[in-house]
Amino acid sequence: MHQVVYGSANLSVPIYSGGRIKYGIQSAKYLVEASKLSTENDKIAIAYNVAQAYNNLFKANQSIKVFEENLAASQKRDETFLKMENNGLIARNDRLKANLQTSNIELQLLEAKNNYNIANINMDLLLGLPETTELTVDENYIEEGSDVKPVDYYVTEARENRKDLQALAQQRKAAELGSKAAKAENLPSIAFTGGYVAADIPKFLTVYNAINVGIGVSYNLSNLWKENSSLKQSQAREKQLAATDELLNDNIKLDVNREYQNTDYSKKRIAVFEKSAEQANENYRITKNKYDNGLATMTELLDADAAQIAANVGVINAKADAALAYRKLLQTTGTLTIK
Repeated sequence: MHQVVYGSANLSVPIYSGGRIKYGIQSAKYLVEASKLSTENDKIAIAYNVAQAYNNLFKANQSIKVFEENLAASQKRDETFLKMENNGLIARNDRLKANLQTSNIELQLLEAKNNYNIANINMDLLLGLPETTELTVDENYIEEGSDVKPVDYYVTEARENRKDLQALAQQRKAAELGSKAAKAENLPSIAFTGGYVAADIPKFLTVYNAINVGIGVSYNLSNLWKENSSLKQSQAREKQLAATDELLNDNIKLDVNREYQNTDYSKKRIAVFEKSAEQANENYRITKNKYDNGLATMTELLDADAAQIAANVGVINAKADAALAYRKLLQTTGTLTIK
């Protein structure tokens, strides 16, 4: 019985391919880095969402304190007016007006507590905590951002820290390498080649352990007359990313300047609200003195009290909104973090 045996193995290791392999590896690294930076940019957006939720929590918490303080004072006033009514010093209608004021403050307090509970649950969910977790607000929250630097500082910070800008830079590097790889398609490829052959053909050929090695050169002749569409696409991609980079830089400058102005505006609002609160508190003091001396009506007293409460809550909200505006400015610079 005659049996034919034949076996072969070939190996080809690229030595030079015009840089296509090297460019492809480097391009992939840049794209991976761009993806990581995009994720970091999303984290900064999340950080601002957390800041917004915390701002609502802080305002509700501080409003509760104002309403509780005023409710206690209003309830004490009701007790005094009830005694005065029993002694015939004031009409029942005036006492009822004071009671109505107390009820209104109670409603405002209930609303503030409801807002606080909702804000607390929202914060728990954002932070991945059990929704029954009771959070404590930082009293120094509104003091952050009190020392705002010149706008040029924040523009520079944005150019150095914005993750979307850094991601775009990595994409541009990848596109540049893509063009180089496309150009390399017109270059020949050189490879180290090797082979092994063994054959046993009865009465014809017997070869054992035949090994061959050499250098192979290949070139696609069609590259001489066809257009390199990959190169054109890659160059178009480079131009598109360059235009996107220019637009993004302009938008960043616009965003930073806008949020800087909003921060400055928010800080100025605090001064206006503080002046308003000072005036409202003084007006209540004067009206209360007039009422005690029979020179002001119950309605005037209660109106002054309501204005005083609104003004004091306004100061709290203005300070909290200024702190949030500062965090928005930090977001535009890419430096906002969750503390």
